[in-house]
Amino acid sequence: MFPDYSGANVRAIVPTLLSPNRGAGRDWMPGPVRAAEQVVILVLDGLGWEQFVQYKEHMPTLATFEGGPITTVAPSTTATALTSITTGLTPGEHGLVGYRMDVGGEVLNVLRWATASGDARQKYEPRRIQPFAPFMGEPVPVVTKMDFERTGFTDAHLRGGRLVGWRTASSLAVTVGTLLRAGEPLIYAYYDGIDKIAHERGFGPYYDAELRTSDHIVEQVRDQLTDNAALLVTADHGQVDVGTNTRAIADDVLKLTRHLSGEGRFRWLHARPGAAPELLDAARAAHKDVAWVMSRQELIDGGWFGPVVSPPVAARLGDVALITKAPISFLDPADSGPYPLVCRHGSLTSAEMLVPLLATTS
Repeated sequence: MFPDYSGANVRAIVPTLLSPNRGAGRDWMPGPVRAAEQVVILVLDGLGWEQFVQYKEHMPTLATFEGGPITTVAPSTTATALTSITTGLTPGEHGLVGYRMDVGGEVLNVLRWATASGDARQKYEPRRIQPFAPFMGEPVPVVTKMDFERTGFTDAHLRGGRLVGWRTASSLAVTVGTLLRAGEPLIYAYYDGIDKIAHERGFGPYYDAELRTSDHIVEQVRDQLTDNAALLVTADHGQVDVGTNTRAIADDVLKLTRHLSGEGRFRWLHARPGAAPELLDAARAAHKDVAWVMSRQELIDGGWFGPVVSPPVAARLGDVALITKAPISFLDPADSGPYPLVCRHGSLTSAEMLVPLLATTS
C-alpha cells in the first residue's frame, strides 16, 4: 500500500490544522475538527487501522468517533512517521528515513540517537540531521512522557515545541485540560503504550488490556475538551505479528554487503564498493518469495519517500531494500534489544500502512 503523500496521509495533518481554512477541500479530515477553535492531536503509537477495527470492542470510546483510515509514510516506522506528523514533510524532505540509517558511514539508531560507539548527539547534531522546525514554526505545546524530553530524537522532531512532560499516563489528560483552558489553539499529545506492548507481547490478552487502557486515556482527554475544542486521534503505523519468523539474510547476499541498516521489515543492504548491481540480483534471487526487493533508485524514482529526495538524504539509504510482504522480519545481529519483538512494522502492507484519523468534540 503506497503512501498518499498528496492526500490522506499523516504528513498532511499538521499543515491542514494550521491552515486558515482548516480541512477545506480535504474530505478525509473528520468533520468535528473543521469548525473547532482548539484541537488536540493525540498520537497513539502503534495503533493501526486494521488492528483498531479488529479489536474495536476494547476501545468503545474511540469507536464512537468520526473519521476513517489514512496512510502513514514509508518506511512505516516511528522515527520516520512521527517526524512527518510534526513537520508536515515527507521522509525524503525531513531526512529521518528509518529507525536505523547510515550517516557518515555509521549506522545511527534514530530513536536512541546513538551509534555503535555510543551517544551521537554531538557528532551528529539532531538539528543538523533534521533541520526543519515542527508545527510550521509555531510554539505548540507537546504533552509527552518526561523520559523523552532530553533525547536526541526529541530534539530532532519536536524542538521549538513547548514540552510539557508527564510521568504517569494518568497525568496526560489533566495536562491537556490545563492547556485547553489556557486557550492553546493546538496541542500535541503522545502515548506509546500500544506500540510497546505489541512489540513485547504480540496480540493477545496483554494487547487487549493495553487497548482498554489507551481507550480510557482517550475518554479522559475527551472529557477535558472545552466547548469549542475537538480531539483528533491518529497513529504512526500499524503492526504485523511475526512471532519467531525471523529470516537470516542469505550468505551470498551478505558477502556483497558492507553493513545493514533499517529494520526487520524494511532492511537496507549497503553494498561493498562496486557490488550494488550484483547485490540486487543476489537479493532478488534469494528473497523475492517473501519480500519486495528494490534498488535505492527504484524507490526514489517511485516516490516511496515523497516526490523529492535530496542527495544528502539519498545517501542515508542503502543500495538494496528488502521490504517484507510476508509476516517475517530479516535478521541483523547489530539490530537487537532487551527482548525479541513479536509484532513489527516498517513495510508497506495495509496492516502497517493504514492508521486511524478519528475525531470528536465535547
